[in-house]
Amino acid sequence: QLQLVESGGGLVQAGGSLRLSCAASGRTVTGYTWGWFRQAPGKEREFVAAISWSGATTSYADFVKGRFTISRDNAKNTVYLQMNSLKPEDTGVYYCAASTITLIVPVRREKFEYWGQGTQVTVSS
Repeated sequence: QLQLVESGGGLVQAGGSLRLSCAASGRTVTGYTWGWFRQAPGKEREFVAAISWSGATTSYADFVKGRFTISRDNAKNTVYLQMNSLKPEDTGVYYCAASTITLIVPVRREKFEYWGQGTQVTVSS
């Protein structure tokens, strides 16, 4: 069974940066596609970014393109989300997720079988 633990969330001013980490245990990360999702209060969980098992392919939601970068370090069994130029509307709980779909990079949350517990990101104006 794959376990995921996110870290790195916190409170930051608008324009600031945070780097989220997702540490995997139980199995190696190399056989999975990885994604980040977020959920704001009263809203549905939405796709943020995803990266293929090799790291060669990434996908981003339009609202984070040019500001967020997803990456992975297979040697450390860790996936990252570097978030720059943060905006108040980026506030929410950020979740790491893993999918066994590897031929493409999925973006729909139902395609991800494993989830972390989430980490809170709050961006003040």
